Amino acid sequence: MTTKLRIGTGIALVTQRDPIVTAKVVSSIDQLCGGRFLFGVGNGWNQDEIENHGTDFESRHKLARERIEAMKTIWAEEEPEYHGEFVNFDKMKQWPKPAQKPHPPIIVGGASLCRAARDPLRRRLDSRATTGWRRDGIGVVIDQFRKMATEAGRDPATLPDQHLPRARQDRRACASARRSASTASSSPCRRRRKTSILPILDRWAELQRQLNGE
Repeated sequence: MTTKLRIGTGIALVTQRDPIVTAKVVSSIDQLCGGRFLFGVGNGWNQDEIENHGTDFESRHKLARERIEAMKTIWAEEEPEYHGEFVNFDKMKQWPKPAQKPHPPIIVGGASLCRAARDPLRRRLDSRATTGWRRDGIGVVIDQFRKMATEAGRDPATLPDQHLPRARQDRRACASARRSASTASSSPCRRRRKTSILPILDRWAELQRQLNGE
């Protein structure tokens, strides 16, 4: 129905998902939407929920890193295999591969700078999704993210900062995010009838034209 709109997860808790199954799901969605999928991931904060999935709360960041590494291997190789502390599988085959090469952008979600952002996981991420309720401002989060990217040997200019969930249809709020160097905003689009969704999309389009001075 569309040619430009992107679809993404906000967010997929990789600490609570099997990496082989998740890799298959991501590939399938990316194929179905013509390479417009954004893979938003997170490590989780709800200890009870995480432990109900059989994950140790204290080691969840390392688990998330291994699962992301394993999925990237599955997407990139014809006969992938992975051997880590938490994730282990011998040579296997899985299709389809994602439409985007080598895989959809992997965007880490969260307003706080958890330990996951300081370990080698940051070398494998394509962007950072930040929420809008930081009392010290979204710019603080973005500055910290860029500093960590530099420390990890990544060029911050190649990692677009995303100000993703809960964007309001408000010109002042969007202009503020843009001044903070956020390169993109998005808003949850709940399941509604076409008669409700189309006016919402029209208002976003008009807001974009206003911000671009058109």
